Amino acid sequence: MAFNSRSIDAASGDASSGDPFGAGDSDDSLHEECGVFGVWNVPDASAVTALGLHALQHRGQEATGITSFDGARFHSHRGMGLVGDNFSDARVIEKLPGRIALGHNRYATTGDTILRNVQPLYADFEFGGFAVAHNGNLTNAHVLHRALVRRGCLFQSTTDSEVFVHLIAISLYSTVVDRLIDALKQVVGAYSLVALSNEALMGVRDPLGVRPLILGRIGSEGTGGWVLASETCALDIVGADFIRDVEPGEIVVINDKGVHSVKPFNKQKERFCVFEYIYFARPDSVMEGMPVYDARKRIGAELSVEADVPADVIVPVPDSGVPAAMGYSIQSGIPFELGIIRNHYVGRTFIEPTEHIRHLGVKLKHSANRPVLEGKRVVLVDDSIVRGTTSKKIVEMVRAAGAKEVHMRISSPPTTHSCFYGIDTPERSKLLASSHSVAEMADLIGADSLAFISIDGLYRALGKPGRDPDKPYYCDACFTGDYPIPLPDQQDNADRQLSLLVANN
Repeated sequence: MAFNSRSIDAASGDASSGDPFGAGDSDDSLHEECGVFGVWNVPDASAVTALGLHALQHRGQEATGITSFDGARFHSHRGMGLVGDNFSDARVIEKLPGRIALGHNRYATTGDTILRNVQPLYADFEFGGFAVAHNGNLTNAHVLHRALVRRGCLFQSTTDSEVFVHLIAISLYSTVVDRLIDALKQVVGAYSLVALSNEALMGVRDPLGVRPLILGRIGSEGTGGWVLASETCALDIVGADFIRDVEPGEIVVINDKGVHSVKPFNKQKERFCVFEYIYFARPDSVMEGMPVYDARKRIGAELSVEADVPADVIVPVPDSGVPAAMGYSIQSGIPFELGIIRNHYVGRTFIEPTEHIRHLGVKLKHSANRPVLEGKRVVLVDDSIVRGTTSKKIVEMVRAAGAKEVHMRISSPPTTHSCFYGIDTPERSKLLASSHSVAEMADLIGADSLAFISIDGLYRALGKPGRDPDKPYYCDACFTGDYPIPLPDQQDNADRQLSLLVANN
């Protein structure tokens, strides 16, 4: 991940423009910050890893990389863009030989989308080669970075992932696993990582298990290979079987002798990221034993119970709002229809020279299905409201298609706080819900009504009796401001200049 410099100061409006939407900032969604995938003892390991990364493309679209090991040497290919842009050429895969490989999809958080930040990161050590791919955020990365530079460490990137490399390099322990443990005990944050040495493939989750990581197997027990991945959907595409979740605070070590578990941390109350269920994970994944698709339908049903409104049609904001809208429809008895059609061949808005074109940009991604909407009382179901710009344009588009009423229902509580644990969110002052009431937000986006699922309703939909403020089951800091992991960098006011080099690639 890139170093994160967001502030947790109290929310305020956009003082420079007076615009609560932050005019000119068109990125109005939350983003996961990376997917990891690794295989051990698998034929065509790099090709299998490319397939796994393709299934995890939703977790990071800025850059991708694969490092393989052929038993003697490491091989690496990293590039900007999507998995298909980099690994669809057989000649690239041929240059990544071996039955062991490690891959990474990256989403940059600070704009440093340059090749030196693309993972897996690799380094040569006394004990051999070492590659690491990381998902999450270290909340003491700046503090550690400064201390390591003072010790003479030379950083080649501006990602907090490189902190792991330097901590392992200076560790006085002899084995790779012990050096990794030494490094992990110095970092603070939410993370899952997969690392590769000459002797083993290793998977790690942070002590609270905020970020996901799963273990799978390809082939039969004793003769097959092993897989580590961010989500179960990556197992399906490569024909692997799900074995189990890597436990919070666990290190899984895979080598020629099999799979071994190391648990160097004292057991803590786990706090899995609740937003994985709401938005980030693919619907066909299973997270912590719970099918994501089913969870989203139950969230939608609970939202209907809490915030039902007379309407003629339930319409999801595609694609993330679809399962919740289905659950809302089933619970309410109001028909479900695809009133908004998404253009799947558009990524980022590719032309934005004027404010007028920026305003039209949403139509590149979404189109109104007029026969479904015209003359109807419409309930729009979406997963979240961040800055509110997209919601405003969607409401306007539905009204322009002839809708009589437009009611917005959100399958998450209001996002009032920034995330420092591996999800790219704007500064708190840019989050619409941090400084506006629900009624004010409804007025700003132009909806006849607006409602969010309650935090207790979210927990009920996920099979809990409600949120216990003393012992919450999930990490829900973006909704509650209850940060379960310390934030040393946010209390550190030292200069955060990470690099003086301006790189163009």
